[in-house]
Amino acid sequence: MSLIVVLHEPQDLVNIAGVVRGMKNFGLRDLRVVQPAEYEPRRIEGIAHKTGDILKRVAHYETLDAALADCVLIVGFTARGRTAKHNVLRPREAAPEMLAMAESGPVALVFGREDKGLSNEALDRCHRAVTIPTNPAHGSLNLAQAFCVAAYELFVQRDTQPALKPPRKTAPPATQDELEQLLAAGADTLDAVEFFKSRNPAVVMRTVRSVVHRTPLDRREAKLLTAMCFEVLRFLERKGVR
Repeated sequence: MSLIVVLHEPQDLVNIAGVVRGMKNFGLRDLRVVQPAEYEPRRIEGIAHKTGDILKRVAHYETLDAALADCVLIVGFTARGRTAKHNVLRPREAAPEMLAMAESGPVALVFGREDKGLSNEALDRCHRAVTIPTNPAHGSLNLAQAFCVAAYELFVQRDTQPALKPPRKTAPPATQDELEQLLAAGADTLDAVEFFKSRNPAVVMRTVRSVVHRTPLDRREAKLLTAMCFEVLRFLERKGVR
């Protein structure tokens, strides 16, 4: 089972330590960090005792896309409402799918920086958005607190009931990198047929992303759809339209 914790631009080393401690508490082993404001393993272990085994496995990335490229399901945790449509769930609702998909490939739990959370651009990469219900008068949780709520739900469902078996497929789930290739090819194709002539490309593609994320694609399906887009582009070139 491959559950990956991804911290995007964390600002406070103490919060990183809180997440690492929570990972130890709830049996998670893999942490990916994207451009932290500060990162010192010795200080982190000094705060989160006996977590050296986790810290030795920490992977660092320059971009969020690179950190998510091999993931088959990406779940972003956010406190703020968004105008864009996302597949929004509560932690308990999201846990079964996360556990099931983790049998097929890396599943990412993505958390944003403490002062701003995840941007709309970062949430665009997420197949699911998870919000944690709190008192509306003081709704924002500390990064480590939010992570522990998510990790607890996964821990309880993993250890008290069998994870859902992934559906039988002829191919493994598509990775994030393969989905990004599909979306890029789709955007080029729509542009070539002038679909964006009277529409905002960013708004259209955000909706397309939501549809793609709502229906998990396997690798074969993603490659087929990408190939279809490329074939349309080649056809237009042969006809001299593009």
